[in-house]
Amino acid sequence: MNRLFHAPILICATIMCCLTAVTVSAQSLPGRGQSETDWRYSLGFYSFLPVSTTGTSTVNGTSAPIDLDLSDVLDLLDFALAGKFEAWNGNFGLIVDANYVSIGADGQLPSTPGSTYTVNLRQKWLAVLAAYRVADGVYGANDQRFTVDVQGGARLNSLRQTLKVSTSLGSLPTAGGDKTWVEPVIGARGMWRLNDRWTTIATFDLGGFGAGGNKLQVGADIGFDFQPWDNTSLVFGYQYFSMDFNTTLSGGVMAYDAYQHGPYIGVNFLF
Repeated sequence: MNRLFHAPILICATIMCCLTAVTVSAQSLPGRGQSETDWRYSLGFYSFLPVSTTGTSTVNGTSAPIDLDLSDVLDLLDFALAGKFEAWNGNFGLIVDANYVSIGADGQLPSTPGSTYTVNLRQKWLAVLAAYRVADGVYGANDQRFTVDVQGGARLNSLRQTLKVSTSLGSLPTAGGDKTWVEPVIGARGMWRLNDRWTTIATFDLGGFGAGGNKLQVGADIGFDFQPWDNTSLVFGYQYFSMDFNTTLSGGVMAYDAYQHGPYIGVNFLF
């Protein structure tokens, strides 16, 4: 049985690699044209492109190694959207982060002639965090501005992963299932203005801490915010993400322990 499930578990591993939070954040440092004293808002949409993913995936107690590149992930991706809304007034901010991914795959099992598999997976999450700007100053000969803020809140995470295998003797019981949990999230971000159009951004966040089986989730990135227009900026950079998830469903253990890295791109709308 384990041998029969090994190939589709590799497919599940590939799919899991798409389900990573984009840790990029929008503006806590006011953008050009935004108010310093009144409420200011930003809405951003992002995409993370993992060029390398390494680790282990487990479905119904059977594990398979992960060693994937970007093309492996893109081949199976049906739909993905990541967005983030921020509202700031002075040193206080509110961040809402939403993500949705839907992926599917099917094919023939190479090790078992006449057998087919179908993998369906959907993940969505919604995070709400409070933020506070702990530093606001200037640096360098040109007195360019910098800020540092810290964040903390909760994330509602929902994962559905099903694997169906059909053989010449009939269909096997569906593997996998659904899991929904709430987990804590903390983070920090630094922004250093280079000139009136360019800003360097670095972020770091931790989540999970054992809640719902998510032992630890780590995200870190560094990049740039380029604001060619008063109400719009473009963001890009490089991101690292890792997740150590382990839970037991009715069919057995479902686990994912991997790390990945790659570039990210996005757009922010300021108002």
